[in-house]
Order: sequence, then structure tokens, then C-alpha cells
Amino acid sequence: MTDIVDSQTRSRMMASIRGKNTSPELAIRRYLHARGFRYQLHRKNLPGKPDLVLPKYRLAIFVNGCFWHKHKDCFYASSPASHKTFWKEKLEGNVARDWRKWADLVSHGWRVLVIWECGLKHCSDDLESVVNIITGEDPFHQWPSSPPRTRPTSSN
Repeated sequence: MTDIVDSQTRSRMMASIRGKNTSPELAIRRYLHARGFRYQLHRKNLPGKPDLVLPKYRLAIFVNGCFWHKHKDCFYASSPASHKTFWKEKLEGNVARDWRKWADLVSHGWRVLVIWECGLKHCSDDLESVVNIITGEDPFHQWPSSPPRTRPTSSN
């Protein structure tokens, strides 16, 4: 499929995409702040500079765009038709860097939560589940550094 705008316009559009203070990030911040959670933004002394950090809970939150971080099986994570080699290397590099920084945070005793842009667009329950995860009220959420937990069986 050919692009509907010329290359200069597309270049200008892509250059204007922000890495901080995106709409999904602002929505999460408003939601958490309204519920009494206090956080720090883009801490440079942590690997990957997480979008939000809740030191009280040792939790680093990344709010990822589906396109830029290649959200698996997501409609919004489609690859551009032009400059395929460039985009493949760029986006795969982003994914590899994400895994490295998440592993580094976990090795330093932090919990890592990734919130995907598409989850915020289509599911209002995602924000409530974020609060449950932060407070530890979600017994089935498994953190990468913790051993697997099993669901309790019914006593019938």
C-alpha cells in the first residue's frame, strides 16, 4: 500500500512523535494520581528511564506504544511498507533494548509493569487491574523475578 502523504510530510509527522508525556502516559498518570498514588517520572538513575516509578512499591511502569515496541499480535504494530530493512532493524532493536532494560530492573529488585497503548484504547478495565497489581491485590499476576504461583483449587 502506498503512503497517502509525500515523504517530506511523513518525515515531519514521524519526527513529531513524542517519547515522553504521550496521551496514554498522561491518562495513566491522571488515573493513578486521582486514586492517591504518588510516583516519579522518567527516573534517569534507573535502567530504561521508566515512564512512572512508584518507589513505595518498587515498581517501574512503562507505557509502550504498540507500533514502536512491536506489541505481539496487535493491529497497531504493523510494519511500514517502505524502507522495510530500516524499520525491521529499528523496531527489533527497540524490542531487544526493552527486554534488556526490564531484565536489568528485575535484577536490581524492581518489579516491571508494561502497559500497552492498545489496552488503554479498548479496555477500561485495564486501569483498574493496574491498581490491583500495584497494591498486590491481583494474586495471579506473576512478576518475572518471582516463582510461578498456582491458582487455588475449589474445595468442592
